Amino acid sequence: MNLSVALRLGRVSNLPTVWTNMLAAMVLSGSTAMDARAIPLLLALTLFYVGGMYLNDAFDAEIDARERPERPIPSGEIGRAAVFVLGFGMLALALVILIGLQASFDTGTGWWPFVAGLGLAAAIVFYDWYHKANPLSPLVMGLCRVLVYVTTGLCFVVPLPADLLIGAALLLSYLIGLTYVAKQENLGEVKNMWPLAFLGAPVVAGVVYALSEPLVWPFWIAFVIWIGVALRFVRRRGPGDIPRAVVSLIAGICLFDAMLVASQGGIGIAVLAVAGFGLTLALQKLVSGT
Repeated sequence: MNLSVALRLGRVSNLPTVWTNMLAAMVLSGSTAMDARAIPLLLALTLFYVGGMYLNDAFDAEIDARERPERPIPSGEIGRAAVFVLGFGMLALALVILIGLQASFDTGTGWWPFVAGLGLAAAIVFYDWYHKANPLSPLVMGLCRVLVYVTTGLCFVVPLPADLLIGAALLLSYLIGLTYVAKQENLGEVKNMWPLAFLGAPVVAGVVYALSEPLVWPFWIAFVIWIGVALRFVRRRGPGDIPRAVVSLIAGICLFDAMLVASQGGIGIAVLAVAGFGLTLALQKLVSGT
């Protein structure tokens, strides 16, 4: 397997959104980005995401052979069995890293990060295995991202603070709307518009945050404008517009994280999350983020 195939299987262009999820959850849990646990945690979450993307292609190989024959498995660039092995291997390694976190830091939170990581791995596998015909798959996908927040938070504090739980709920709402659009990707249109209302919950919450912390306003404005850009593609429904809306909304996760971080006064980290947004867009030009 060459590097190009590895990157496309892992949808690595979207990785900055996972990293900003981690940063936001750290801030919401009262930690700082300089905590020594951040580096192994970043590696574990990266492996969860990339491994999950590998398994997504492995489980969808037969469908992709009909709908997206250019993907690595149906095009013959790599075997399905090898992708299964690599995907499950990455999830297993991520769990080992979380066990190492528990063993290496005296100020850790026991086995809670591993338990949350095990839940994250299970949610990833369930989504990959049963998402095409599952009407609740947007909820399952959203729960995967929620568990990124939860796994991160439990590395630093038990029980989880209310701010983190609220942020995770808002992220869930955003991901439900995003994943609904993604499910229509191969149809070239979005049949029903009402699930997009889920994108509105973090927009409304952002106003509440900004009224308490005015420094949130620039990040909220950027977030809202970007959602508008993505929804314009959904409304226009021209050739390639739905995939374009999907990758735009994925990149918007970083702006959502920036808004949450700013609500806690972490302006420097919020700016870093915005940089993650720019990095996601740049990488998506090199590796498809759909």
